[in-house]
Amino acid sequence: MSKHPLENGVRKIKEYMSLLLRKQALMDWSFNRKLDRKKTFTVSHDKDLRRIFSPTQIWKSRLSWRITLVVFLTILTVQVGIMSITITNQRNAQLEQLTEEGRSALVPLIHKGATQIGLSPFTDEKIGELTTLTRVQGLAVYASVDGQLIRSYGQPAVIRIKTDRTTGLITLPDDYYSTDGNFYSVVYSPKMLGGTPYYVIAKLDSSHVENKVNNYIEQTILIMLLMSAFVTTVLMIALGHWLLEPIFFMRDTLIRASKNPENPDIKESPFDPGDEIGGSIALALRLIKQNAENIKLIKNTAEDQIHKLAYYDTLTGLPNRTLFIQTINEQARKTGANDASPNRFAVIAVDIDQFKDINDSMGHNVGDAILRAIGKRLRSSLPESAIVARSGEDEFAITIALTKGTGSARIVGEKIASIIRSEPFKVFNENFQIRSSVGVAAFPDNGTDPDQVLKNADIALNRAKEEGRDTIKEYSEDFDRAVQQRFQMLRDLRDAMEKKQFLLFYQPQFDLGSGRIIGAEALIRWWKPDNSKEGGHYISPVDFIPIAEQSGLIVPIGEWVLLTACHAAASWQAAGHDIRIAVNVSGAQFYKSDLVATVDKILLETGLEPKNLELEVTESVFMEDMTFAVQTLQNLHELGIELAIDDFGTGYSSLSYLRQFPIDRLKIDQSFIRNALNNPDDAAIARTIVRLGHSLNLKVIAEGVETREHEAFLALEECDEVQGFRYSKAIPLEDFNKFNEAYNGKLSSFDQQT
Repeated sequence: MSKHPLENGVRKIKEYMSLLLRKQALMDWSFNRKLDRKKTFTVSHDKDLRRIFSPTQIWKSRLSWRITLVVFLTILTVQVGIMSITITNQRNAQLEQLTEEGRSALVPLIHKGATQIGLSPFTDEKIGELTTLTRVQGLAVYASVDGQLIRSYGQPAVIRIKTDRTTGLITLPDDYYSTDGNFYSVVYSPKMLGGTPYYVIAKLDSSHVENKVNNYIEQTILIMLLMSAFVTTVLMIALGHWLLEPIFFMRDTLIRASKNPENPDIKESPFDPGDEIGGSIALALRLIKQNAENIKLIKNTAEDQIHKLAYYDTLTGLPNRTLFIQTINEQARKTGANDASPNRFAVIAVDIDQFKDINDSMGHNVGDAILRAIGKRLRSSLPESAIVARSGEDEFAITIALTKGTGSARIVGEKIASIIRSEPFKVFNENFQIRSSVGVAAFPDNGTDPDQVLKNADIALNRAKEEGRDTIKEYSEDFDRAVQQRFQMLRDLRDAMEKKQFLLFYQPQFDLGSGRIIGAEALIRWWKPDNSKEGGHYISPVDFIPIAEQSGLIVPIGEWVLLTACHAAASWQAAGHDIRIAVNVSGAQFYKSDLVATVDKILLETGLEPKNLELEVTESVFMEDMTFAVQTLQNLHELGIELAIDDFGTGYSSLSYLRQFPIDRLKIDQSFIRNALNNPDDAAIARTIVRLGHSLNLKVIAEGVETREHEAFLALEECDEVQGFRYSKAIPLEDFNKFNEAYNGKLSSFDQQT
C-alpha cells in the first residue's frame, strides 16, 4: 500500500497518457506511410465522399488524433485538479466518521456516577472489551478542571493535554493523524462525552482510512477516464462533422488540383456555403477553377509568344529563316501534288552592303532602324503573296511565285535591288543611301529541294559580295563547284598543317648601292603529295592564302612561318652573315593574335637579334583599327624589330598614317616596277614613292625587279633596295645558303644570267 495515495493516481494517469502518446506516434507513422503511396482517384463522387468522410478515415487522420489528444488531456487535467481537492475532503470525512465511531464506543462505557475528582470514569473490564471489539487502541483520561492526567489505558496516545502552571489555563492539542496512516489520535471534550468532567484522548486504529481513500481514487480515476473518453468522443464527432470533414475534403480537392492544375478533377462541395468553413471551401474551389483558367490563358499566351519567337524576327516582325524554309517547303509540296503544272518560284537572298560600317559609325540603334525600314519597304512594295523574311543579321530572304507577270528570277532580283536603292532611308533626320548584294535561285530550276534552292541563293549571294557588292548574281553550278573546291581546300589545309606539308622559301634582297645581300623575304610554299609521277605538286599561295585568312588558319600558319624564318635567320647570324629576314603578317595575325607576345617569344627562343627581323604589313591592315594599329606597331618597334609597309601605293598611301606609324621601310608594289619602263604613270608613282620615303627618312625597297633595265631605272631614282627574278626566285633554305656563299657581291654578275 502506497504511503501517498495521490501519487498513485497521478502515476496511473501518466501511464494512460503514455499509452495515448504511443498510439499517436503509431498513427503518425501509419499516416506518413500512406502519404508516400501514390493513389489514383478513379472512383465516383459519392464513393469519394464516403471514403473521405468515413469514421475510419477521420480517426486515421493525424490531425484527428492531435485534436483528440489535446481535448482528452485538457479534460483529464481539469478532472485531476478537481480530484486533488476532493481527496483531502474524502480523507477528512473518513476521519470524522472514525472520530464519531470512537465517541459512540466510549460514551456508553462512562460510569454515570463517576464525578469524583481524580477517578477514571472507565473500568478496566470495559476498557478491555473496548480495545478488543472497537477501533480504540488506547485512552488517556484528563480532568476537565485542571487538565491533569487521571489514567491511561492501552497504547499510549501521541498527543497530550497541557496546563499552564502560572495561569492554570488548559491547552488542548490538535487531532493527530499518523504519517503512515495506521492510527488517529483525537481529543474528546466533556461536551462530546455527554457532559462528563473529562477530556479523553483516544488512539484510534485508522488503517482502513487509506484503503477507502485509495478505493475512492481508483473509482474517481476510472470515472474521469470514462468521462474524458465520452466527452472527447462526443466532441470529436462534432468536430469531425463540422471541421475535419471539410478539412479532408479540402485536402483531397487540393491534391487533385495539384496533380492536374490545368484541368483539375474536383468535386462539388457538399458543405453549406453559408457558414464560415463551407464558404471558405466554396471560395477555394472558385480559386482553383480560376487558377486553371489562368494557367490555360498563360499557356496559350506563352505558346503564342514561343511561336512568335521561334518563327518571327523580333526586330522587324518579319518571318525568320526557320519559317521561311517551312514556307518554301510547303510551296514545294504543293508543286509535288500537281506535277502536271508545277509551280515555279524565285528564292532571293539579299545582303545589305557595308552594314557593319553603319553600325560601327552610327550606332546599333540607327542600324536597327534601317533594317526595320528595309523590311517595311520590301513588304509594302512586293506582292501580297511574296514572303519576306529576315534570314540573318543584315540579310533578307524573299520568295515570289514566278508567273508571266513577274518574269524570270533574275528580273525579280533586280526589282528587289531597285526597291532598296530607289530612295534613301531617312533615320533620325539623316538620309542613308543603301545598296545591296543579291543572290538569285529558282525552284525547281536550281534544285528540287527547297533547302538546296535557298542554299544556292546564298552561294550566289556570296559570289555577288566577292565581286564587289551592289551586284546581282544568278546561281550557276560553277558557283557550287567553287564552294566545294573551297571546302576541300580548307580540309586539305588542315591536313597540311598536321602532316607538315608547308615549306618556306627565301628570296634574297640586295642593297642597290653596294650590291651586297642585306636580307631575304620568307615566302610559304605548299607541296601537296599525290599519286602522280612527280609524287606531288605545289599549290600556289594565291589559291590557299585567301582561304587560310578567311578561315582563321592563317594565324597558326603565320606563327609557323615566323618561327621557321627566325630559325633560318638565326643560323645566318651564327655564321656571321648580317642578313635580316622579312616575314609577311596578315590582317588576321595582326588583330586576332597577340602578335607582340608571339614575336617576343620567338626572338627569345631562336636567339635572333631583333634588328634582323622585319615584319611586312599591307596598308589595308592598318585602316581597320587605327588606334590599335598604332599601339601594336609601337609595341613591336620597342622590341627592336623593323617594320615595312608591303605593296605600298596600291592602298590608301596616306601621309597622315606614315607620320603616326613607326615605319622603317616602304616596299613598292611589283606592278609599278614591271610597267615602269612602258607606262609613265607607273614610273611616276614609283619615283614619287622613293622620294616620299626618303623625305620621311625611310628606306625604300622595290620588288618585281626582273631585268637590267628595271635595276637601272631604280638606281637612277636612288631606290635603296631591290629584289626580284633578275637576281633569284624564292628558293629553299639550302639553296639560299649556297647562293649566299657563291655570290660575289656585284649586281653586274647577274647580267650574264639574263
